[in-house]
Amino acid sequence: MTNEVDIKENNLLEEYGQDILNILLTDRSVTAYKNDGTTHHIFWATHDYEHLGEGYSYYDEIQAERITGEHANVIMPRVMKKKSTQSKRVKKMAEVFTPSWVCNIMVNNIDEKFFGRRDAFNRETGEERRTWETFRGKIAIPEGKTWEDYVKLRWMEITCGEAPFMTSRYDTTTGRAIHIEDRIGFLDRKLRIVNENTCNREDWFDAAVTAYQTSRAYEWQGDNLLLARESLLYTFIDNYEYKFGERPDHELVREIADIISWNVWQMDGLKGVIPNSCHDVENRNLYGEIERTPCPGCKTNNIHNHNGIPVLLKAFSSGNTYPFHLLSKKR
Repeated sequence: MTNEVDIKENNLLEEYGQDILNILLTDRSVTAYKNDGTTHHIFWATHDYEHLGEGYSYYDEIQAERITGEHANVIMPRVMKKKSTQSKRVKKMAEVFTPSWVCNIMVNNIDEKFFGRRDAFNRETGEERRTWETFRGKIAIPEGKTWEDYVKLRWMEITCGEAPFMTSRYDTTTGRAIHIEDRIGFLDRKLRIVNENTCNREDWFDAAVTAYQTSRAYEWQGDNLLLARESLLYTFIDNYEYKFGERPDHELVREIADIISWNVWQMDGLKGVIPNSCHDVENRNLYGEIERTPCPGCKTNNIHNHNGIPVLLKAFSSGNTYPFHLLSKKR
Protein backbone atom coordinates (compact mmCIF):
# COMPACT_ATOMS: atom_id res chain seq x y z
CA MET A 1 0.00 0.00 0.00
CA THR A 2 1.39 3.40 -0.97
CA ASN A 3 0.38 6.74 0.46
CA GLU A 4 0.75 9.35 -2.24
CA VAL A 5 0.41 12.88 -0.92
CA ASP A 6 -0.63 14.11 -4.36
CA ILE A 7 -3.27 11.75 -5.71
CA LYS A 8 -2.85 11.64 -9.48
CA GLU A 9 -6.07 11.93 -11.42
CA ASN A 10 -4.47 9.89 -14.22
CA ASN A 11 -3.90 7.03 -11.76
CA LEU A 12 -7.49 7.26 -10.57
CA LEU A 13 -8.68 7.05 -14.18
CA GLU A 14 -6.44 4.10 -14.94
CA GLU A 15 -7.44 2.06 -11.89
CA TYR A 16 -11.12 2.90 -11.43
CA GLY A 17 -12.28 4.66 -14.59
CA GLN A 18 -13.79 7.90 -15.83
CA ASP A 19 -17.08 7.39 -14.02
CA ILE A 20 -15.45 7.51 -10.57
CA LEU A 21 -13.62 10.76 -11.34
CA ASN A 22 -16.81 12.28 -12.72
CA ILE A 23 -18.69 11.35 -9.54
CA LEU A 24 -16.03 13.13 -7.47
CA LEU A 25 -16.49 16.19 -9.70
CA THR A 26 -20.29 16.19 -9.50
CA ASP A 27 -22.19 18.99 -7.78
CA ARG A 28 -25.39 17.35 -6.59
CA SER A 29 -27.08 20.62 -5.63
CA VAL A 30 -26.52 22.45 -8.94
CA THR A 31 -27.52 19.36 -10.90
CA ALA A 32 -30.80 19.11 -9.00
CA TYR A 33 -31.46 22.86 -9.15
CA LYS A 34 -30.94 23.23 -12.90
CA ASN A 35 -32.65 19.93 -13.70
CA ASP A 36 -31.67 20.22 -17.37
CA GLY A 37 -30.63 16.64 -17.97
CA THR A 38 -26.96 17.50 -17.44
CA THR A 39 -24.75 16.38 -14.57
CA HIS A 40 -23.11 19.58 -13.39
CA HIS A 41 -19.68 19.70 -11.78
CA ILE A 42 -18.18 21.74 -8.99
CA PHE A 43 -16.59 24.95 -10.32
CA TRP A 44 -13.15 26.42 -9.82
CA ALA A 45 -14.27 29.37 -7.64
CA THR A 46 -10.74 30.79 -7.82
CA HIS A 47 -8.81 32.89 -10.34
CA ASP A 48 -5.61 30.91 -9.79
CA TYR A 49 -5.93 28.84 -12.96
CA GLU A 50 -7.16 31.43 -15.47
CA HIS A 51 -3.69 31.77 -17.03
CA LEU A 52 -4.15 28.23 -18.36
CA GLY A 53 -6.83 29.42 -20.77
CA GLU A 54 -10.25 28.13 -21.74
CA GLY A 55 -11.99 26.02 -19.13
CA TYR A 56 -10.08 27.42 -16.17
CA SER A 57 -11.91 30.66 -15.39
CA TYR A 58 -13.50 31.38 -12.04
CA TYR A 59 -16.99 30.19 -13.00
CA ASP A 60 -15.99 27.28 -15.23
CA GLU A 61 -16.97 23.84 -14.03
CA ILE A 62 -14.01 21.53 -13.46
CA GLN A 63 -14.00 19.02 -16.29
CA ALA A 64 -12.03 15.77 -16.19
CA GLU A 65 -10.13 16.59 -19.38
CA ARG A 66 -8.82 19.80 -17.76
CA ILE A 67 -7.08 17.90 -14.95
CA THR A 68 -5.99 14.65 -16.64
CA GLY A 69 -3.71 13.63 -19.51
CA GLU A 70 -1.27 16.44 -20.23
CA HIS A 71 -3.04 18.52 -17.56
CA ALA A 72 -2.54 15.92 -14.83
CA ASN A 73 -0.47 18.22 -12.61
CA VAL A 74 -2.87 21.17 -12.65
CA ILE A 75 -4.40 20.41 -9.24
CA MET A 76 -2.06 19.64 -6.38
CA PRO A 77 -2.16 19.92 -2.57
CA ARG A 78 -1.53 23.34 -1.09
CA VAL A 79 1.81 22.28 0.41
CA MET A 80 3.09 21.52 -3.12
CA LYS A 81 2.00 24.86 -4.59
CA LYS A 82 4.41 27.75 -5.04
CA LYS A 83 4.86 29.91 -1.94
CA SER A 84 3.62 32.91 -3.91
CA THR A 85 0.39 31.08 -4.74
CA GLN A 86 -0.07 30.05 -1.11
CA SER A 87 0.41 33.64 0.05
CA LYS A 88 -2.05 34.95 -2.52
CA ARG A 89 -4.72 32.51 -1.40
CA VAL A 90 -4.15 33.47 2.23
CA LYS A 91 -4.78 37.12 1.37
CA LYS A 92 -7.76 36.56 -0.95
CA MET A 93 -9.56 33.65 0.71
CA ALA A 94 -8.02 33.48 4.21
CA GLU A 95 -6.78 30.02 3.27
CA VAL A 96 -4.78 28.78 6.24
CA PHE A 97 -4.63 25.02 6.78
CA THR A 98 -4.48 23.42 10.21
CA PRO A 99 -1.44 21.26 11.09
CA SER A 100 -2.18 17.63 11.90
CA TRP A 101 -1.01 18.02 15.50
CA VAL A 102 -3.60 20.75 16.08
CA CYS A 103 -6.29 18.63 14.40
CA ASN A 104 -5.32 15.77 16.70
CA ILE A 105 -5.70 17.88 19.84
CA MET A 106 -9.09 19.19 18.72
CA VAL A 107 -10.46 15.79 17.74
CA ASN A 108 -9.16 14.38 21.03
CA ASN A 109 -11.10 17.12 22.83
CA ILE A 110 -14.32 15.93 21.23
CA ASP A 111 -13.56 12.22 21.61
CA GLU A 112 -12.98 12.75 25.33
CA LYS A 113 -16.70 13.35 25.72
CA PHE A 114 -17.54 9.99 24.13
CA PHE A 115 -14.83 7.86 25.73
CA GLY A 116 -14.55 9.63 29.09
CA ARG A 117 -10.78 9.76 28.59
CA ARG A 118 -8.45 11.80 26.46
CA ASP A 119 -6.04 9.15 25.21
CA ALA A 120 -8.45 6.69 23.58
CA PHE A 121 -6.58 6.73 20.25
CA ASN A 122 -3.26 8.38 21.09
CA ARG A 123 -1.27 10.30 23.66
CA GLU A 124 -0.17 13.83 22.82
CA THR A 125 3.59 14.22 23.26
CA GLY A 126 6.46 16.60 22.63
CA GLU A 127 6.77 20.35 22.87
CA GLU A 128 3.32 21.97 22.78
CA ARG A 129 1.90 18.47 22.09
CA ARG A 130 3.07 18.63 18.47
CA THR A 131 3.53 14.85 18.19
CA TRP A 132 1.54 11.87 19.34
CA GLU A 133 2.00 8.24 20.29
CA THR A 134 -0.66 5.98 18.83
CA PHE A 135 -2.34 3.45 21.11
CA ARG A 136 -1.64 0.09 19.44
CA GLY A 137 -4.17 -2.09 21.24
CA LYS A 138 -7.85 -2.46 20.45
CA ILE A 139 -9.78 0.68 21.34
CA ALA A 140 -11.87 0.10 24.49
CA ILE A 141 -15.47 1.29 24.21
CA PRO A 142 -16.99 2.83 27.38
CA GLU A 143 -19.54 0.83 29.32
CA GLY A 144 -23.06 1.49 28.13
CA LYS A 145 -21.91 2.35 24.60
CA THR A 146 -21.08 0.27 21.53
CA TRP A 147 -18.53 0.58 18.77
CA GLU A 148 -21.44 1.14 16.38
CA ASP A 149 -22.40 4.22 18.44
CA TYR A 150 -19.02 5.75 17.68
CA VAL A 151 -19.22 4.97 13.95
CA LYS A 152 -22.66 6.62 13.83
CA LEU A 153 -21.53 9.88 15.45
CA ARG A 154 -22.29 12.81 13.16
CA TRP A 155 -19.35 15.07 12.36
CA MET A 156 -18.95 18.02 10.03
CA GLU A 157 -15.78 19.89 9.13
CA ILE A 158 -16.53 23.48 8.11
CA THR A 159 -14.49 25.33 5.46
CA CYS A 160 -12.57 22.10 5.14
CA GLY A 161 -9.85 22.93 2.62
CA GLU A 162 -8.30 19.51 1.95
CA ALA A 163 -10.24 18.06 4.95
CA PRO A 164 -7.43 17.43 7.48
CA PHE A 165 -9.93 16.98 10.33
CA MET A 166 -11.64 14.17 8.41
CA THR A 167 -8.61 12.24 7.25
CA SER A 168 -4.89 12.77 7.75
CA ARG A 169 -3.34 10.81 4.89
CA TYR A 170 -0.75 13.58 4.97
CA ASP A 171 -0.07 16.69 7.00
CA THR A 172 -1.49 19.55 4.93
CA THR A 173 1.11 21.99 6.25
CA THR A 174 4.29 19.89 5.97
CA GLY A 175 3.41 17.39 3.24
CA ARG A 176 4.48 14.50 5.47
CA ALA A 177 2.67 11.26 4.65
CA ILE A 178 1.08 9.62 7.70
CA HIS A 179 0.82 5.85 8.03
CA ILE A 180 -2.70 4.50 8.28
CA GLU A 181 -2.24 3.35 11.90
CA ASP A 182 -1.21 6.85 13.02
CA ARG A 183 -3.89 8.91 11.30
CA ILE A 184 -5.98 11.16 13.49
CA GLY A 185 -8.93 12.48 11.46
CA PHE A 186 -12.41 11.74 12.72
CA LEU A 187 -13.16 9.52 9.71
CA ASP A 188 -9.79 7.79 10.19
CA ARG A 189 -10.83 6.97 13.76
CA LYS A 190 -14.22 5.65 12.71
CA LEU A 191 -12.59 3.35 10.17
CA ARG A 192 -10.08 2.13 12.75
CA ILE A 193 -13.01 1.15 14.98
CA VAL A 194 -14.61 -0.61 12.00
CA ASN A 195 -11.36 -2.47 11.25
CA GLU A 196 -11.09 -3.66 14.83
CA ASN A 197 -14.67 -4.84 15.27
CA THR A 198 -15.63 -6.55 12.00
CA CYS A 199 -14.40 -9.77 10.45
CA ASN A 200 -16.04 -10.34 7.08
CA ARG A 201 -16.15 -8.01 4.10
CA GLU A 202 -19.91 -7.50 4.12
CA ASP A 203 -20.04 -6.35 7.74
CA TRP A 204 -16.94 -4.23 7.25
CA PHE A 205 -18.34 -2.49 4.20
CA ASP A 206 -21.74 -1.86 5.80
CA ALA A 207 -20.03 -0.21 8.79
CA ALA A 208 -17.70 1.79 6.51
CA VAL A 209 -20.72 3.08 4.58
CA THR A 210 -22.24 4.27 7.88
CA ALA A 211 -18.97 6.01 8.76
CA TYR A 212 -19.00 7.91 5.46
CA GLN A 213 -22.70 8.72 5.57
CA THR A 214 -22.28 10.40 8.97
CA SER A 215 -19.17 12.42 8.05
CA ARG A 216 -19.63 15.74 6.24
CA ALA A 217 -17.68 18.82 5.16
CA TYR A 218 -17.93 21.83 2.88
CA GLU A 219 -15.49 24.10 1.06
CA TRP A 220 -15.63 27.17 -1.19
CA GLN A 221 -12.79 26.60 -3.69
CA GLY A 222 -13.23 23.82 -6.20
CA ASP A 223 -9.65 22.60 -6.30
CA ASN A 224 -9.53 22.13 -2.53
CA LEU A 225 -12.89 20.39 -2.63
CA LEU A 226 -11.71 17.88 -5.22
CA LEU A 227 -8.55 17.20 -3.21
CA ALA A 228 -10.68 16.57 -0.11
CA ARG A 229 -12.98 14.23 -2.00
CA GLU A 230 -10.06 12.34 -3.50
CA SER A 231 -8.39 12.00 -0.12
CA LEU A 232 -11.59 10.60 1.39
CA LEU A 233 -11.93 8.09 -1.44
CA TYR A 234 -8.35 6.90 -1.06
CA THR A 235 -8.80 6.69 2.70
CA PHE A 236 -11.48 4.08 1.97
CA ILE A 237 -9.18 2.27 -0.46
CA ASP A 238 -6.28 2.41 2.04
CA ASN A 239 -8.37 0.93 4.84
CA TYR A 240 -9.88 -1.80 2.67
CA GLU A 241 -6.41 -2.84 1.55
CA TYR A 242 -5.10 -2.64 5.12
CA LYS A 243 -7.92 -4.90 6.33
CA PHE A 244 -8.16 -7.41 3.49
CA GLY A 245 -4.81 -7.22 1.69
CA GLU A 246 -6.21 -6.19 -1.68
CA ARG A 247 -7.82 -3.21 -3.38
CA PRO A 248 -11.62 -2.86 -3.36
CA ASP A 249 -13.48 -3.52 -6.59
CA HIS A 250 -15.08 -0.89 -8.78
CA GLU A 251 -18.62 -1.20 -7.41
CA LEU A 252 -17.54 -0.68 -3.79
CA VAL A 253 -15.44 2.35 -4.76
CA ARG A 254 -18.33 3.75 -6.78
CA GLU A 255 -20.72 3.50 -3.83
CA ILE A 256 -18.32 5.34 -1.52
CA ALA A 257 -17.60 7.97 -4.19
CA ASP A 258 -21.33 8.59 -4.49
CA ILE A 259 -21.64 9.19 -0.73
CA ILE A 260 -18.64 11.53 -0.81
CA SER A 261 -20.14 13.57 -3.65
CA TRP A 262 -23.18 14.24 -1.45
CA ASN A 263 -21.44 14.69 1.88
CA VAL A 264 -18.50 16.90 0.89
CA TRP A 265 -19.91 19.84 -1.03
CA GLN A 266 -19.16 23.30 -2.41
CA MET A 267 -20.78 26.10 -0.44
CA ASP A 268 -20.60 29.63 0.87
CA GLY A 269 -20.76 28.71 4.54
CA LEU A 270 -22.22 32.07 5.60
CA LYS A 271 -25.15 31.82 3.20
CA GLY A 272 -25.79 28.11 2.79
CA VAL A 273 -25.82 28.40 -1.01
CA ILE A 274 -23.47 27.72 -3.92
CA PRO A 275 -20.71 30.40 -3.85
CA ASN A 276 -21.56 33.62 -5.73
CA SER A 277 -25.02 32.37 -6.73
CA CYS A 278 -27.06 35.07 -4.98
CA HIS A 279 -28.38 37.73 -7.34
CA ASP A 280 -30.24 41.02 -7.42
CA VAL A 281 -34.02 40.93 -7.86
CA GLU A 282 -35.47 42.90 -10.79
CA ASN A 283 -38.91 44.53 -10.49
CA ARG A 284 -40.72 47.01 -12.73
CA ASN A 285 -42.04 50.08 -10.88
CA LEU A 286 -45.18 52.09 -11.61
CA TYR A 287 -43.31 54.08 -14.26
CA GLY A 288 -42.23 50.99 -16.15
CA GLU A 289 -38.65 51.32 -14.97
CA ILE A 290 -36.57 48.35 -13.89
CA GLU A 291 -35.49 48.54 -10.28
CA ARG A 292 -32.92 46.24 -8.73
CA THR A 293 -32.91 45.18 -5.12
CA PRO A 294 -30.29 43.00 -3.44
CA CYS A 295 -30.81 39.36 -2.59
CA PRO A 296 -33.12 39.39 0.48
CA GLY A 297 -30.78 37.17 2.47
CA CYS A 298 -27.71 39.25 1.63
CA LYS A 299 -29.57 42.44 2.53
CA THR A 300 -30.70 41.18 5.93
CA ASN A 301 -27.88 38.71 6.61
CA ASN A 302 -30.49 35.98 7.06
CA ILE A 303 -29.35 32.52 5.97
CA HIS A 304 -32.96 31.45 5.34
CA ASN A 305 -33.70 34.18 2.77
CA HIS A 306 -30.88 33.91 0.21
CA ASN A 307 -31.98 33.48 -3.40
CA GLY A 308 -28.82 31.70 -4.53
CA ILE A 309 -28.71 28.03 -5.51
CA PRO A 310 -29.53 26.14 -2.30
CA VAL A 311 -27.16 23.43 -1.14
CA LEU A 312 -28.97 20.13 -0.74
CA LEU A 313 -28.06 17.51 1.85
CA LYS A 314 -29.12 13.89 1.55
CA ALA A 315 -30.76 11.88 4.31
CA PHE A 316 -29.43 8.44 3.42
CA SER A 317 -31.96 6.61 5.58
CA SER A 318 -34.87 7.90 3.47
CA GLY A 319 -33.14 9.04 0.30
CA ASN A 320 -34.78 12.46 0.64
CA THR A 321 -32.91 15.76 0.29
CA TYR A 322 -33.30 19.03 2.18
CA PRO A 323 -31.66 22.48 2.06
CA PHE A 324 -28.59 23.05 4.21
CA HIS A 325 -30.03 26.18 5.81
CA LEU A 326 -32.69 24.11 7.58
CA LEU A 327 -29.94 22.77 9.86
CA SER A 328 -29.82 26.16 11.54
CA LYS A 329 -33.56 26.40 12.26
CA LYS A 330 -34.45 26.22 15.91
CA ARG A 331 -36.31 23.05 16.81
